[in-house]
Amino acid sequence: MEDSIFTKIIKGEIPCHKIYEDEKTLAFLDIHPVQPGHTLVIPKKQVEYVWDLEAEDYQALMATTQKIAQHTRSVLNVPYIGSQIVGVDVPHAHVHIIPFSAVEEFRNIPDMTAEPNHAKLAEMAKRLAL
Repeated sequence: MEDSIFTKIIKGEIPCHKIYEDEKTLAFLDIHPVQPGHTLVIPKKQVEYVWDLEAEDYQALMATTQKIAQHTRSVLNVPYIGSQIVGVDVPHAHVHIIPFSAVEEFRNIPDMTAEPNHAKLAEMAKRLAL
């Protein structure tokens, strides 16, 4: 299988705004966030679909997702943290963590053609770093 963009991030070939890493998972900010603080949580093992992960890797992914969601809610002082497992945009299992206060915010569709604001992302990564 060809390395996904996420595997290239894990290998350090592509930079990211990392907020957490352990031996099995990595969490970093989405460069086209639905809302500020929108984070991607990925397993370090490249498997295309979340549901195909080995039990140990799935449990690690979900434990990190919970840790990041709780931390994000606390730091950003938002009432809700939504999660999405879409599985069609990158062939590497991942969970979206999206902080929001109103449903419309969670359903926002970002402009995927816009140049990422790396200064704002770096600032947010510092706030959310674990």
